[in-house]
Amino acid sequence: MLEKKEYLTLKENGAHELVIKKSRFICTMKRTESVEQAQEFIAEVNKKYRDATHNTFAYTIGLNNDQVKASDNGEPSGTAGIPELKALQLMNLKNVTAVVTRYFGGIKLGAGGLIRAYSNSVTQAAEAIGVVRCVLQQDISFNIAYNRIDEVHHYLETNNIFVANQEYATEVTITVSLDLNSIDKFEEDLTDLLAGKVQFNHQEKHFNEIPVKGFNFHEQ
Repeated sequence: MLEKKEYLTLKENGAHELVIKKSRFICTMKRTESVEQAQEFIAEVNKKYRDATHNTFAYTIGLNNDQVKASDNGEPSGTAGIPELKALQLMNLKNVTAVVTRYFGGIKLGAGGLIRAYSNSVTQAAEAIGVVRCVLQQDISFNIAYNRIDEVHHYLETNNIFVANQEYATEVTITVSLDLNSIDKFEEDLTDLLAGKVQFNHQEKHFNEIPVKGFNFHEQ
């Protein structure tokens, strides 16, 4: 399977409440990277809202939706957990668990109303919490002489390259974080800039989180 180079997930854990025809829908969401973490989170929310009418949930684990599960927790079949899961998948969120707690307000919503309520609860909670794009990057370090700092910094700033670390000794050691598809060009540019007098040390790959602006929560 190809290595996934980026994915979307929640900015942070959080919760959001809707009131629909006197019923309270509280969507609590958390970033979870394993089924065990998802199950622990679901148990925590169940305990917190043990007096609720329903504690429904959905989760998607893995960057390729390797593990997914949904529960209606007593609501009519297909009206809660599945709409929540579909909402997560439509937003293309990964490694997220959503628990939607309902306190019944005395007015029945019908199957269609429940589906919309549970789906919107997840979508609006994600919108309130925020989304980040996790991009797979690699740290590249290199040494330069002190008299080359200004021109190297100018190149890095002009190309919006993130400097992860900078150390000063007999030479300056700069570490940058780069998207995988931009490494070759970066190394070619620096080699030209420094007339071949540079060596690159490839360090670990890791996901960096970039806030997503203008994210359409309804049309992913």
